Amino acid sequence: MVAVTAMARTRTTQTLLKSNSQIVEQIPDVNVPDSLLRDLEPNAVTLKGYSKKASDSRESFFVTNNTKHRISHIRLLMRYSQMNGDMLHERTATVEVDLRPGETRLVSIKTFDVQRLFYYYAGPKPRKNATPFKVAFRLVGYDIPVGL
Repeated sequence: MVAVTAMARTRTTQTLLKSNSQIVEQIPDVNVPDSLLRDLEPNAVTLKGYSKKASDSRESFFVTNNTKHRISHIRLLMRYSQMNGDMLHERTATVEVDLRPGETRLVSIKTFDVQRLFYYYAGPKPRKNATPFKVAFRLVGYDIPVGL
């Protein structure tokens, strides 16, 4: 004779997940070096959903093409700052992406934080000791592919 017992169901789904659809702040023209100022519409692309945990070696975010034409190889001035506004780092990053008008894609780039000491303030707080930071960007260029 075999005894069969019913076991309680184990829940494996996470119910407290949050979506970070927060729009990334843009760097105003007055804080951008003259060499990077171009005749670009600053709102040609939108960044949102930025994510970088303290343990991550890459930064991820969604890029939206707000222009009326296809764009690729987006160049961004990225400025990272502490919560009090003090700048940590600034760099120009090229995002390898091909976007049709109105299209949004998730992209990732290598992080500025090679020592993995910082985390994005709007993301989850890490268990290890790490410093929160903010990020802002400025569009400094993109390519318009032809013949596609």
